[in-house]
Amino acid sequence: MDLASWGLGLSLIVLTIAMHTTAVVVMALVLEARVRPKFAEPAPSVPRATFNVAGRIAIVTLMLAALHGLEGVLWAFAYWSLDAFPTFTGASIYSLATMTTFEIPGVIIAPRFHMISALQAVNGVLLFGISTAFLFAVLQVHWQLITHRNQAIGRE
Repeated sequence: MDLASWGLGLSLIVLTIAMHTTAVVVMALVLEARVRPKFAEPAPSVPRATFNVAGRIAIVTLMLAALHGLEGVLWAFAYWSLDAFPTFTGASIYSLATMTTFEIPGVIIAPRFHMISALQAVNGVLLFGISTAFLFAVLQVHWQLITHRNQAIGRE
């Protein structure tokens, strides 16, 4: 059993999950502050509501993509620091592919790094799960805003 790989891999999982959840909570608080007042306003036109919702979803998606990229770079730095790849670019490509569980033909890693790359794949699944759940929650809130625009918050 490769305890060093387990230790590094689990440490990176904890770090990236902490980063990800912190960023998601901050995004949720900012969105909540912007969306909550809209429940008391008159209903916007359908084109305007569509534009506003699409814009917010696009911004959240871009922020999540950047966050995933940053987390992939952290793993790439670990691979590069361990001399698993001669260049940071190679480590980055491998890291992002592993994070998404996408195999790029010809991009391989030495067997001694298999455990850490497997842990990164687990991390990627967890991170993308958090992002998917958050996007779904954002969509739900906006759907509620569109369909129940004139109801006060708290009334059902």
